[in-house]
Amino acid sequence: MSSPTTTRPASDAARVAEAARAVLDAHDPRSVPREELFGALYDAGLAWVHHPEGLGGLGLSRGLQAVVDQLVTDAGGPRMFAVNPIGYGMGAPTVVEYGADREQVAAWLRPMVTGEEIWCQLFSEPGAGSDVAGLATSAVRDGDEWVVNGQKVWTTLAHVARWGMLVARTDPERPKHRGLTYFVIDMDQPGVDVRPLRQMTGQAEFNEVHLHDARVLDAHRLGEVGAGWKVAITTLMNERTAIGGVTGRRGSGVIGEALGLWAAHPDRHTPVLRDRLAALWTRAETHRLTLARARRTASAGQPGPEGSVSKLVGAELNQDVYEFCMELLGPDALLYDDWTMDRSRVHTDPNSTVQQRFLRSRANTIEGGTSEVMRNILGERVLGLPGEPRSDSDRPWKEVPRG
Repeated sequence: MSSPTTTRPASDAARVAEAARAVLDAHDPRSVPREELFGALYDAGLAWVHHPEGLGGLGLSRGLQAVVDQLVTDAGGPRMFAVNPIGYGMGAPTVVEYGADREQVAAWLRPMVTGEEIWCQLFSEPGAGSDVAGLATSAVRDGDEWVVNGQKVWTTLAHVARWGMLVARTDPERPKHRGLTYFVIDMDQPGVDVRPLRQMTGQAEFNEVHLHDARVLDAHRLGEVGAGWKVAITTLMNERTAIGGVTGRRGSGVIGEALGLWAAHPDRHTPVLRDRLAALWTRAETHRLTLARARRTASAGQPGPEGSVSKLVGAELNQDVYEFCMELLGPDALLYDDWTMDRSRVHTDPNSTVQQRFLRSRANTIEGGTSEVMRNILGERVLGLPGEPRSDSDRPWKEVPRG
């Protein structure tokens, strides 16, 4: 008499890979619209595998998202992050954690991942850049709505965004970190004026946004009134992880561009440049392996301050690699095809030239938190070093000198 056999459940990684292959078999990235492919991935719980079921996830480890991403790109599809970077990388985890209405959260998430509704981030202001908590934009309660007035700046993709993640001051009597509230605001409504900020690349992916008696539903508030800083930290930690946390194959990414340029210009090889390229390749590979390890061991929880490491290292590496590329190009580095202001492209445009990417890389150490801010976060929150003196932490915001 034979003993009954037991079937060992497939690992979570195998389960995710099997589900992703099934979606790709039914929705070939080379022949179906992006919206159809990404919508199918969302419905299968593969948009963010760590999200709850029904909200684009399977309730699994965050690190398993790398399995899906790799299979999609291997099949010829784009990265989900690249289509709607602010929504996918920063908006989604925030609305899932703090959204009170599950139906509303689901209504935001699906068009977010398909790219049908782009998101932007309304944090920085002319008088509150690195010190986001010092912002002055106000939101005043009016029944079931809030009336918003103020100005935001450096708002990436605001000109094409359907929704904006807005932090506004709802209580100027409280200290700056404790009088803020977080909202999701309709960018298409009256009272929202988006104006382009032209960059030295000729592009205008950044904007200033003027808010004049713009209204936002209280139902679109994330978190409690006055607890906006806590919600904003969730967005910021995910932002830094998303910006610095993109991994690929060995020799891919920016270092791959440098290697391709090196191979295309053998006449410009020198021992000094060869040594610099080898050092950059080593840095890039170390960064890639560190990110890959972090993604594999990631839990389903929210990213912590350690995400600042990848953002800091990746930003400075990008700049150094493109500086190398410009030196390798020699006089050709001065060539630039078109300075006409272009609002149709964004910084993830795969067809941009090396010269354009070099100019764009100057923003890497500013956007998403400056490198100086990243070092402060790592020193204080990771290494436990003493914080910088802060004289305004416990004073009512309205009493803190500004300007």
